[in-house]
Amino acid sequence: MAAYDYSRDADGAAGLAGRIGNVFVTGFAPVAADETPRSAGLFATLFGMFAEWNDTRLTRKSLMALTDRELDDIGLTRADIPVIARRR
Repeated sequence: MAAYDYSRDADGAAGLAGRIGNVFVTGFAPVAADETPRSAGLFATLFGMFAEWNDTRLTRKSLMALTDRELDDIGLTRADIPVIARRR
C-alpha cells in the first residue's frame, strides 16, 4: 500500500481514489448545463465517505503504533486516540 497516493486535491478527493471517483462522476452526461445527475452525487458521496473512513483508519493506526512514552510527549493517552482519529 506504500505506492498509494494520500494527497488530496482541491475538491477533497484523495489521490488515486479521487481520480477514480472523478471518472465515475464525470462519466455521466448532465441533463442540463447547471444540473448534475443524481448518480454522480451518489458516487461522490460514497467516495467521500470512503476517503473519510480511510483517513480515520490511518490516523488511528499511526497513533496506535506510538509507544506510551511518545504519546505522553505529545500530550495524548491511548484513550484519546479514537477521539483524535475522528476529528476533521
